[in-house]
Amino acid sequence: MGRIGTTPVIVDISLRDRFGLISVPGAGGLFIGRRIRDLAQTVVDEVTYQSGKRHGSAKRLTRTQDDDVVRYVAPTALSRLQLLTGMVYANRPWRLAVGLSKVLMAAFAAGAVSLAYPTIWQLSATMGPWRLGAATILASTAMIAWLILDHELWERPRSAGERERAALYNVATVATLTIGVAILHVGLFVLLLLTAWWTLPPQLVADNIGHPVGLSTLLMMAWLAAAVATLGGALGSGLEDDEAVKAAAYGVRQRQRFDEAN
Repeated sequence: MGRIGTTPVIVDISLRDRFGLISVPGAGGLFIGRRIRDLAQTVVDEVTYQSGKRHGSAKRLTRTQDDDVVRYVAPTALSRLQLLTGMVYANRPWRLAVGLSKVLMAAFAAGAVSLAYPTIWQLSATMGPWRLGAATILASTAMIAWLILDHELWERPRSAGERERAALYNVATVATLTIGVAILHVGLFVLLLLTAWWTLPPQLVADNIGHPVGLSTLLMMAWLAAAVATLGGALGSGLEDDEAVKAAAYGVRQRQRFDEAN
């Protein structure tokens, strides 16, 4: 899809050929079905010479015409953010945990084993929410960084002209992995909470931490174990081949473009 200056073109229409091209990522990541329907109706109106008609979200776009070529762009302040959210949506970040089966297995194994150690029980009882939150952020950052570096997901521009585009793709990659890893972390937390509740003897845990075991105790324990599990998943990501990671992290179109660039 082309640009007008630095603003991405969302719809590109040839009136002579009666053909329109819609950038699905450019339409954004929210209410995508409705937006594409509105844009498609606008394209039909343009190629049937009813250019005065606009539908729904297309009314907010800026229309330009150069001879028989019509383009629609979003307001400059929103166009890049809208394109970024559309790219992340196209990558389907919620499928990351399912796609990286070896990472998930390694992470859960690391977390489940950590629950067997009294040190984890004691640490979870004394660390508090702030330290556990910091541990979660550090563990998640480590997994995201390891996935990017180990599987070479960071795009390097070949020229100064490609720098802005490479930056956009890299931000989309980081955002996709951040959402995917967050979902994976929540899934691990739930699994480890159930594991702790089902397997750990309450009296044995109470003897080690110095107070009775309640729901809050199990929540803190699962929280810490999930952070440990996420670190284990970062190491386990090395077991995945590059194609499996790219398939889990990218949508089809971006994966094809990434392969062509390399």
